[in-house]
Amino acid sequence: MTTPTFTVDVAHNKHLARGTAETDAIITVTATDADAATSHAAVVIMLDTSASMFRPSKLAAARRAACAAIDALRDGTAFAVLAGTDQAEMVYPDDRQLAVAGEGTRADARQAIEGIAAQGGTAMSRWLWLADELFARSGCEVKHGILLTDGRNTSEPAEDLVSTLDRLRGRFTCTCRGVGTDWEVGELRQIADALLGDVDIVAEPAELAADFSAIAARTMRKSVPDVALRIWTPQHSEITELRQVDPSVADLTEHGHRSQQQSIDFPTGAWERETRAYHARIAMRPGGIGERMLVCRASIVGGAAQSKPGKVVVSWTDDAARYGVIDPTVAHYTGQEELAEAIQDGLAARREGDLDTATGKLGRAVALANESGHAETSRLLSKVVDIDDAVTGKVRLKQTVSAVDEMTLDTRSVVTSRMRRSGT
Repeated sequence: MTTPTFTVDVAHNKHLARGTAETDAIITVTATDADAATSHAAVVIMLDTSASMFRPSKLAAARRAACAAIDALRDGTAFAVLAGTDQAEMVYPDDRQLAVAGEGTRADARQAIEGIAAQGGTAMSRWLWLADELFARSGCEVKHGILLTDGRNTSEPAEDLVSTLDRLRGRFTCTCRGVGTDWEVGELRQIADALLGDVDIVAEPAELAADFSAIAARTMRKSVPDVALRIWTPQHSEITELRQVDPSVADLTEHGHRSQQQSIDFPTGAWERETRAYHARIAMRPGGIGERMLVCRASIVGGAAQSKPGKVVVSWTDDAARYGVIDPTVAHYTGQEELAEAIQDGLAARREGDLDTATGKLGRAVALANESGHAETSRLLSKVVDIDDAVTGKVRLKQTVSAVDEMTLDTRSVVTSRMRRSGT
């Protein structure tokens, strides 16, 4: 394989007001010069086969989706299909190991998938544990799970899922999909955030096959195994928060582990040729007026992947014309984080009957989406509120909102718009 090349660019406010002890930096990472494919990939498909999937349309759609994902796998990819209830059972292959994608194994897998029946409860932690066992035995570098459910995690205490996710952090990536509207967005977001994946709604069962095929195809493009974003800070500063902010918002703070005395490594999952951005919040000892201070270095590490570090260097001033200038990249992505938070808080307030708070939060979201040119989020918000003035965020809550529209807005609230270059 070609050795992957990463570039790291840092945007931050270079001038701080007297006494300021915290700053924000946007770390943009771009992966280039990587092979378009790798044979060291493994995919485990976890299908909810609990009693709630008994509807023929749902179960048939889940079967078709699993088959579509398998068809999208490159020859040589390790894979398995699991049936998830209050237990986790192998659908294909029969024994607890991964098969290798090829013409024969695909045909055998399709036949096994046709025999899936719906029965039992839902305990997602057990599905994840079996997936992890299979990944651990494979020795593959790129490990990706696809989890489908139509309901809530009702067959185990909530603490079981929390403790499972704490132990599985960094072991594989998991894409989560909810079909219909009877599942809980917060539960799947909890899994996706812990396992560096994403969550989305598939409102109609007929749409599952295309979605699963696209997920598998994206996984096949991942050519760089898990690398870490290493944040080094001197003794006078520390990282207090790290979030991915492009292509979506995800809190990575709890994923970090100290690799060296002054360095914390944050796993980022597998990469293709792509760009991602991260928001680092840095606390430090304030310097004197005119003093310049290095407060952070950011670089990519892991395997053959390396990058030149990006640096955050700040100085303190009494000149408001200098410290009052906010870096546009920092402003954009912190605004995108605020947008996601406003949507989620607004929807939560609406569900709780706090209509004033819901109106205020969702109105703020409308204004932020308009300001950043996030047309898709603006469209989704218009399904939940009537927009009188997008610039000021003057809105009225719709009297009737479908569960599909609300859950779509919720799941996609974390999808961000990329910083627009001037002149575009």
